[in-house]
Amino acid sequence: MISASIINVTSYTGLELLRLLAQHPSFSVTSVTARSSAGKTLVSVFPQLYGSEFASLTIAEEPAQTELAFVCLPHAAAAESAIQLLQRGTKVVDLSADFRLRDAAHYQTWYKHTHPAPALLETAIYGLCERYRSRIEGAALVANPGCYATTAILALIPALASGIIGRDIIIDAKSGASGAGRTPTQGTHYSDMNEDVSAYSLTGHRHLPEITQELEAAARDAGNPLANGLRITFIPHLMPMTRGILATCYADLQRDAPHPISTTAEARALYEEFYANEPFIRIVDEAPHTKWTYGSNLCLIYPMVDTRTGRLLVIACLDNLVKGAAGQALQNANRLFGLPETTGLPLMALYP
Repeated sequence: MISASIINVTSYTGLELLRLLAQHPSFSVTSVTARSSAGKTLVSVFPQLYGSEFASLTIAEEPAQTELAFVCLPHAAAAESAIQLLQRGTKVVDLSADFRLRDAAHYQTWYKHTHPAPALLETAIYGLCERYRSRIEGAALVANPGCYATTAILALIPALASGIIGRDIIIDAKSGASGAGRTPTQGTHYSDMNEDVSAYSLTGHRHLPEITQELEAAARDAGNPLANGLRITFIPHLMPMTRGILATCYADLQRDAPHPISTTAEARALYEEFYANEPFIRIVDEAPHTKWTYGSNLCLIYPMVDTRTGRLLVIACLDNLVKGAAGQALQNANRLFGLPETTGLPLMALYP
């Protein structure tokens, strides 16, 4: 068994990791931390763990030595923890934003914090297996993608890699409240968000530079001349639900593309070919619902052509706590240790 620790286990992503790791045949959670709950057993903090193998595990303030660590701390604090873990020879999957952006100046602009380890940005691997599978295996530090970013990037990479869309892209995304974490705010209290939908971060969400970075990289790798000039509008919305992200992406089709498309059938064929061997991507026959991914590590994608306007529409959804966070982290950990990528990860969603 490969020993694993979860740093900040009392976060939503930390608890979701416990749920997934309970079914994993190769990883054993031997250390969990959370400074506010140090000294308590997991079951005393999370009664839903009664009967699980983790129930009597004591929460520590600092992690014990393990082969693998999942860091579920907020940005800035996560980087400090990752530095210490790497120095001990521990492989790290970081679920914060601290190692996602390759440019330390961009990190400071968007996160208002000077990066404590800019040199690590050069060696950290962006943990989107669908793009960087071969680089992840054998790495020391993996930056787990953001939930919104994962949805948008997976929705748009095939279109940009094939050159069928122009540089102007609109991403309209909706998320459940768990994406905001466990710390309550006025906007996430039940009485404030129930029966309400609101847009936020209208002048720029922190996942936007991540989305732009990865979509431009995918276009560049495919030789798309638009690689360094994408104009992306990304507007997130908070929905009165616990889990799920749904992104609707719009872009004008390029009539002078190397292989232009004009019908939904052609769009679907392109996406099916692009993702033919991906275990967690499904190209679906109709616009997906977030409930269809609840609890699973799947990303569902529905591409279509609006023939009236000549636009490509791509609707994608996933569970923000699984494929958008803990499930993707486990997918990356499997790659880190040379295990089958699908090990311990659910394909079937919960219903109802």
